[in-house]
Amino acid sequence: MSAPAHWRGQRLAAVLFDLDGTLFDTADDIALALNRATADFGWEPIAAGAVRRLIGLRTAPQLLRRAAQVLGRDADAATYAAMLERFFHHYAELERRAESTAPPFQGALEAVRQLHAAGLKIAVVTNKQRRFADALVRSGGLCASVDFIVGGDTCERRKPHPEPLLYACAALEAPLAAALMVGDSSNDVEAARAAGIPVICVPYGYDEGRDPRLLPGDALIESLAQLPAMLLMSQR
Repeated sequence: MSAPAHWRGQRLAAVLFDLDGTLFDTADDIALALNRATADFGWEPIAAGAVRRLIGLRTAPQLLRRAAQVLGRDADAATYAAMLERFFHHYAELERRAESTAPPFQGALEAVRQLHAAGLKIAVVTNKQRRFADALVRSGGLCASVDFIVGGDTCERRKPHPEPLLYACAALEAPLAAALMVGDSSNDVEAARAAGIPVICVPYGYDEGRDPRLLPGDALIESLAQLPAMLLMSQR
C-alpha cells in the first residue's frame, strides 16, 4: 500500500472523519449522560434505542429539547441551560469513572491507522465539544494517527456549515481538491458539498432515525475496513 492515495483519479492529501456514528458508537454513552441529566430534574428516562434515533443533526441543547418532546415535558430557558450543564458533567464523568462504553465501529481504527501510515493527513471533524472529542480519540488509541481535531466549539459555525471542514484542511495544509470527507449523516454530506469536498458515507451511524443509505454521498461503504483498499489501491 505504498502507492499514493487517490479518489476517482484525484490524488489525496487528507481524509476528514466524522466521529460519533462514523468512528465510534457513542449512542449508549450519550443516552446514559442524557438520562442522568434529566433525572437530576425529576424526568423519567428514555430508552437508549429511542435516544439513538434522536442523535445526528442536532447540538446538545437541541437534543435536550427533543428529549423533552419525547417525554411530553417542557421547561424554561434557565432550566434547559442548567440541564445542559448537567449533561456535560455526566458525559465527562463517564470517562473519569471508566463507565464509557463507546466502541469503535468494525474496521475503523485500523482504517485510520493504515491511511495515516500511508502518508495521508487525518483530521476528526465533529460537532461534539472539542474536549470530549479529544478524550474519545485518546481513549480509542488514535492520538498517533489523528493530526488535527475540530470540535463543535472550535469554529464559529458547526456542520452542516462548511467552516469546520475548511478549517481542518487549512490546519492540515491540504488543498480542498485533495481532501475527502467520511461521515454518517446529512450534516457531513451538506458540509462536504458546501466545501467542495467529496464525501463517502457509512450506513450504520446516526441521522436522527433516517436511513443513512439514502444519503446523497459520492459512495457508500459497509465498513471502514474497505476504505484503505479503496483509496490506496484504486486509481479510478
